[in-house]
Amino acid sequence: MQTRIKTIPILPFGMLNAFLAIGPGGAILVDTGLPGSTRLISRALEAAELGWRDIKLIVLTHGHIDHAGSAADIRRLTGAPVLYHTLEMRYCMGERPVLHPTRLFGRLFLMTGAIERPFPPVTADIQMQGESFDLKTLGFAGTVWHTPGHTPGSVSLLLSGGDVLAGDLAASGILLGGIALLDRPERPPFEEHPHIAARSLEELLSMGAKRFYLGHGGPLGVEPIARHAARLKRL
Repeated sequence: MQTRIKTIPILPFGMLNAFLAIGPGGAILVDTGLPGSTRLISRALEAAELGWRDIKLIVLTHGHIDHAGSAADIRRLTGAPVLYHTLEMRYCMGERPVLHPTRLFGRLFLMTGAIERPFPPVTADIQMQGESFDLKTLGFAGTVWHTPGHTPGSVSLLLSGGDVLAGDLAASGILLGGIALLDRPERPPFEEHPHIAARSLEELLSMGAKRFYLGHGGPLGVEPIARHAARLKRL
């Protein structure tokens, strides 16, 4: 049975997404949304005829508040281990993130201070230190890959069928992402190293990635991602 992806809308119109990767042995929760997102995730589980204990792993693609804000709460509810890369520990434990706005919206958003608000810190039960973590030990056909660029410790989950849960390695839509023009790839509002992000995207494509599920907007196919990576390399 192929792992299926269920999008969890944390904000409407695709502005902010978390995901369930559902297999025969349960589910992996990829990102946890803003603080206070547990009710939204609970509803998504119910819709998929699952409960909290069906979550076998929590993967944080990176340590920004909109992706890791509810991780500590959800670990308590599920008992599932939290996985993130060791390079992301400082953000997940409360250090203010490095934020390089990519466009006007990012600069305006930064002025609100929303992305720099503290959230409950979360330690990693599984702390990635290398380039990959094989999910077969948990009964899933896929791999978590270190895909830096958005942040130094960003990771992406690549499933055997070619689906990728890529966090903020890319975005699509307008403003924060989502809303409209979802087929148009964009840089996320903040990005630490665009050339490194381009390399990470190209590496995922070389490993057979076919469909990119994104934290803001998406999903996107191979051609838009390839064009986006080429554009990043020209910056």
